[in-house]
Amino acid sequence: MTKTNTMLARALLCLMLPLLSAASALAQTKDEEAAKAWADAQQAAKPGPQDIALAGQAVLHLPEGKVFIPQPQAAAVMRAMGNPGNYADLEGVIFPTSKQGWFAVLRFEKSGYIKDDDAKDWNADDLLKSYREGTEASNEERVKMGVPALEITGWAEKPAYAADSHRLVWAMSSRSKGAPAGDDQGVNYNTYALGREGYFSLNLVTDLKDLGAHKTDAQSLLAALEFSEGKRYADFNSSTDHVAEYGLAALVLGVGAKKLGLLAVVFAFVAKFAKVIILGVAGVGAVAAKFFKRNKPQA
Repeated sequence: MTKTNTMLARALLCLMLPLLSAASALAQTKDEEAAKAWADAQQAAKPGPQDIALAGQAVLHLPEGKVFIPQPQAAAVMRAMGNPGNYADLEGVIFPTSKQGWFAVLRFEKSGYIKDDDAKDWNADDLLKSYREGTEASNEERVKMGVPALEITGWAEKPAYAADSHRLVWAMSSRSKGAPAGDDQGVNYNTYALGREGYFSLNLVTDLKDLGAHKTDAQSLLAALEFSEGKRYADFNSSTDHVAEYGLAALVLGVGAKKLGLLAVVFAFVAKFAKVIILGVAGVGAVAAKFFKRNKPQA
């Protein structure tokens, strides 16, 4: 190596060392924040069986074998798992206490009464396209946080609505962007319960290969969610109650469309729901289960 090249190498090293040091410090800070988030969650955790009051609207009859993390600890845990965004409508996060490899995110959106007569008209292919666009737009924020970019691989379960119980279910599969086709894929099993003044969303995250085994957990949790008297879908009063500006199909897109058109639907999806519906960390439930079993939280 010539003297000139040696001098250049040393100069580059001098420039790089502060950058490497800063990167290392940032990584350590994030690790410390994540550790604190999990420690705070453990202290606030509510183990089943017990009833959890939700937003003055309903009660979740949390079964044995499940742990409920309330706000604000739930939001900190979501961010620690690489999901940015505003969690004002987040009620909590649910984990199993056994090594089952899933977790569920529970929210309440005070949207008003949502008419469900448009369920028969939605197009699953169009909805899938919007999800892919929304995920691509949200990837920029994920990369900034040091979280892998994602891509949507398709429906794991197409949208289905039960008009008698006012429950909506659908599932979307995803994986790290650019990952080989044979790699494990994550999936979100999304369930909604409609009420008089809005709706609850209960979204279960797991591996696609485990969906068949775990979606019954989401269904049982949804069944354990009971609207209070006067807050049920059937209690709607057309003379006094607010009606949402959008219909049931908008929930599958994950947004309150408010009659702003498809473009606005896509942007609202990115801003509001991409952070929950498209999650980059599958199988966190198994890790969290070990964490809670080390020191079982008290009621």
